[in-house]
Amino acid sequence: MPGIDKLPIEETLEDSPQTRSLLGVFEEDATAISNYMNQLYQAMHRIYDAQNELSAATHLTSKLLKEYEKQRFPLGGDDEVMSSTLQQFSKVIDELSSCHAVLSTQLADAMMFPISQFKERDLKEILTLKEVFQIASNDHDAAISRYSRLSKKRENDKVKYEVTEDVYTSRKKQHQTMMHYFCALNTLQYKKKIALLEPLLGYMQAQISFFKMGSENLNGQLEEFLANIGTSVQNVRREMDGDVETMQQTIEDLEVASDPLYLPDPDPTKFPINRNLTRKAGYLNARNKTGLVSSTWDRQFYFTQGGNLMSQARGDVAGGLAMDIDNCSVMAVDCEDRRYCFQITSFDGKKSSILQAESKKDHEEWICTINNISKQIYLSENPEETAARVNQSALEAVTPSPSFQQRHESLRPGGQSRPPTARTSSSGSLGSESTNLAALSLDSLVAPDTPIQFDIISPVCEDQPGQAKAFGQGGRRTNPFGESGGSTKSETEDSILHQLFIVRFLGSMEVKSDDHPDVVYETMRQILAARAIHNIFRMTESHLLVTCDCLKLIDPQTQVTRLTFPLPCVVLYATHQENKRLFGFVLRTSGGRSESNLSSVCYIFESNNEGEKICDSVGLAKQIALHAELDRRASEKQKEIERVKEKQQKELSKQKQIEKDLEEQSRLIAASSRPNQAGSEGQLVLSSSQSEESDLGEEGKKRESEA
Repeated sequence: MPGIDKLPIEETLEDSPQTRSLLGVFEEDATAISNYMNQLYQAMHRIYDAQNELSAATHLTSKLLKEYEKQRFPLGGDDEVMSSTLQQFSKVIDELSSCHAVLSTQLADAMMFPISQFKERDLKEILTLKEVFQIASNDHDAAISRYSRLSKKRENDKVKYEVTEDVYTSRKKQHQTMMHYFCALNTLQYKKKIALLEPLLGYMQAQISFFKMGSENLNGQLEEFLANIGTSVQNVRREMDGDVETMQQTIEDLEVASDPLYLPDPDPTKFPINRNLTRKAGYLNARNKTGLVSSTWDRQFYFTQGGNLMSQARGDVAGGLAMDIDNCSVMAVDCEDRRYCFQITSFDGKKSSILQAESKKDHEEWICTINNISKQIYLSENPEETAARVNQSALEAVTPSPSFQQRHESLRPGGQSRPPTARTSSSGSLGSESTNLAALSLDSLVAPDTPIQFDIISPVCEDQPGQAKAFGQGGRRTNPFGESGGSTKSETEDSILHQLFIVRFLGSMEVKSDDHPDVVYETMRQILAARAIHNIFRMTESHLLVTCDCLKLIDPQTQVTRLTFPLPCVVLYATHQENKRLFGFVLRTSGGRSESNLSSVCYIFESNNEGEKICDSVGLAKQIALHAELDRRASEKQKEIERVKEKQQKELSKQKQIEKDLEEQSRLIAASSRPNQAGSEGQLVLSSSQSEESDLGEEGKKRESEA
């Protein structure tokens, strides 16, 4: 190492200008060393801080990797392979974190401590000595100046002594301070080299120790693990690249295919309307009334879920119930200046909503979908096929039908016909293959000009005259408050069968025949056609009570009986074969439009359950009523036989009593003919039974007198 420049301590007492000039050079060098060491200290402190941050970050990373399996991710949170891999990574990173912590401690001891000591102790000592030397030099200059101003003419021993003493003290202090200052500056030349090399040496030794620990921990097994993970990462990257390429191709295809759909109202010829849907989703505008005449429109996402219409605002997590569309009615409406509007009305008529679709296609599909859901087609196994059949039946219903002869011409066997039967059926279709009516036309079943009643009689209205006579009501007004009038006991309390169904009245009309289910099918067709032609969507909901005595339509709100159909008058009942919810029955009443005294009216209903269950219940009620009637007749016959037997028994006992009385009378007469019997006592005393016998004839009295 080259020689070190030094300040001459021997020349401190002389304090020559050359010495002061050389001191200035050393002071500049000390200032430069101080500035450089401050910068080096900041750089090394950054290394130390970075190492501490790296150690803390590594430890935090290891901790987070350990907690991965405790996280609940919405997607892919149950990947056990990923969890085990991250657990292994966590162990390795935790070991690295320990190594980094050891490195931080070594850097603090071997690097930061030496340079901090040099900065805080040595450099501050130089600055302190410099200030002390400057003060001592100024004091010495002041003392010399006073000593030089001593008067030659007027010498004062005391003043001279004080000034001399002051010079002595200040010079001694300056000399001592200057020597220590020179010694510190000379020592600084050595210390600056130590302050530079010792921290660097400690830094390198700490790094070497860190790398040794790393090489010991990162063994061959870890390298194999990292190689496997690297292979897995490459596989995932290739899979991602493949998916990205597929998604890009899908995006391009969708852009080409969706180009016509960008229009708000696409061409319906290119995108046909599907009328067989039972589920649909999309944006609709809903009208909200803000006043008597003012309203606002809100755009929301609507979707069907089972028998419910749900709405969901943009940004909401889940949708809310907008309306129950089971058994509801839906129709297109004209609303202000907006197009493609339709109205949904709940089954009870208490709630309605007006919605607007974006296009004609959506408008038609929404109406058809809600209509299909209203009929509960979504509960069937194949909803779309069922909806297609129901819609086809409705289409046939509004299409004029040919005569039964034309309809069944190809199905009728030559020269054979089945005899008419009076048995009712629980199933049937508009295309029934019966041959006994093949030669009849529709006019023989239902007249074309027969009026259709689309609503049932209100509870506060008078009963129809013909119906009242047939039911034995005598035209009595129905009590609007549900009271029974004179009788307090319900007619159905003693009935064995008591089943309740929810039905909706579609309509009724008078028919000419009531001996075949085709009458019910044709009535269904005409009523459905009339409803479709006249846009009648509302239906009156009632509770149908089936008992062994009658069928009752009860108001679900007030529990008032709207109509009563005596069970003996129900002569025919059937359900639609394709739409199981439709059923009807024929009621034979007195009076009507026909010339004869009896007329038949067919009533058509729609039910929530299958119509077959209602028909089965009616059939069961008629069977129970028939068996009850047979039991009643047998009981009456048995009672009549018992009454005859009792009467015969009474006649027999009366005859025996008469014979007994005659024997008693004969005994008394024989006793009265004895000679010792007094004449006064010869009077005959009739027995109480004989005196009380009121039905003896004149011949019996004569026999008594002769005896």
